[in-house]
Amino acid sequence: MKLSVFAVLLQDRSFEDACKYLSSLGVQAVEIGCGGFPGKAHCDAKEFLAHPEKIDEMLATLKKYNLEIAALSTHGNPVHPNKEIARQFHEDFENAVMLAEKMHVDTVVTFSGCPGGCKDDKTPNWVTCPWPDDYSEILEYQWNEVLIPYWKKEVEFVRAHGIKKIAFEMHPGFCVYNPETMMKLRNAVGPEIGANFDPSHLFWQGIDPVAAIRYLGDAIFYFHAKDTKIDEINTAINGVLDTKHYADELHRSWIFRSVGYGHSHQVWKDMMSALRLVGYDGMISIEHEDSLMTPTEGLEKAIAMLKDVMIFESKGEMWWA
Repeated sequence: MKLSVFAVLLQDRSFEDACKYLSSLGVQAVEIGCGGFPGKAHCDAKEFLAHPEKIDEMLATLKKYNLEIAALSTHGNPVHPNKEIARQFHEDFENAVMLAEKMHVDTVVTFSGCPGGCKDDKTPNWVTCPWPDDYSEILEYQWNEVLIPYWKKEVEFVRAHGIKKIAFEMHPGFCVYNPETMMKLRNAVGPEIGANFDPSHLFWQGIDPVAAIRYLGDAIFYFHAKDTKIDEINTAINGVLDTKHYADELHRSWIFRSVGYGHSHQVWKDMMSALRLVGYDGMISIEHEDSLMTPTEGLEKAIAMLKDVMIFESKGEMWWA
C-alpha cells in the first residue's frame, strides 16, 4: 500500500509548494483534481492537453519530490438532466481520461452521476425508497434509459485510451452509492468500472466497511481515507438521513471527520487487513473534509494515524509454514 493525499486540500498553494509539503510529511503519492467538483486549481486537463509542456512540468515536479500520481479525479454528474451542466462534467471526464493516458496513470476517480426522474426534469432525483410506485418507475428510467447506456458508451472511450480503472466513489445523491449499486453498474457495463472505496459515505448508511470490502473484492480500484462520526444523540432522534448544512455540526446526525476521529485505530486496521485479504494493495488517499480542524492539522493527524495502521510492505512468504 502507498500513502496518498487528494491534493485539492492544498489548492491555495502552488503545486510545487503542495508537493514539497506533502513529501516532507512522508506522503508517497498525490491524487490530482483536474475537473468536476474538485476543481482545476493544480491541473486543468483541457489546458494540459493543449499545452504538453505543462504535463512535463508537473511530472518533473513530482519526480523532484519523489512522489507518484495516485489518480486523476474529476468527480461530476455527466448525466445531469440540465444538458449544459452534463456537457461540462462529461467533457471534464473525457479530458481527464485523455490526460491520464498521456501521464501513464491507470485510474480516474469520479461519480456515477444521477439523472432526473424523467426526460423533462431539470434537476437530479436521488431515489431512496421503492414506494409509492413513482419511485420504482424513476429507478427504471434512470438506470435503463440513462445511466447504463451512458457508461457503456464511455467505457468504449476509456478502452480506446488504454485506461483500465474508472473508480466510482459510492456517494449518496448519485445512483452508485453502496456496494450493491456499484456491482449493478459494473455487471451491466464492464470490468473497467470499479469502486473508489470511501468508508466515510458508508459509515453513516449503516454499512460495515469490512463486509463491503469483502463483497466488492477485486472491484475495488482505489481507496479514499476519510472518516465519519455518527452523533448518537441526534441520530437517536432523527435517524441518519440528514439535510442540514455540513457547517451545522452540533445538530447534524453525522459529520465528516479526519481519519481516527470517527472510528478507532482498530476499525481502520481491520479495513487495511480486509483490503489485503481481497488483494488490494494500492493507494490509500487521504480526503480531508473535517470542518472541526484546519486543513493542515486534520491532514497531519490523518497521516500519522494511517502510517500506524497501513500495511506498507509486501507480505512475502509465510516463513513459519
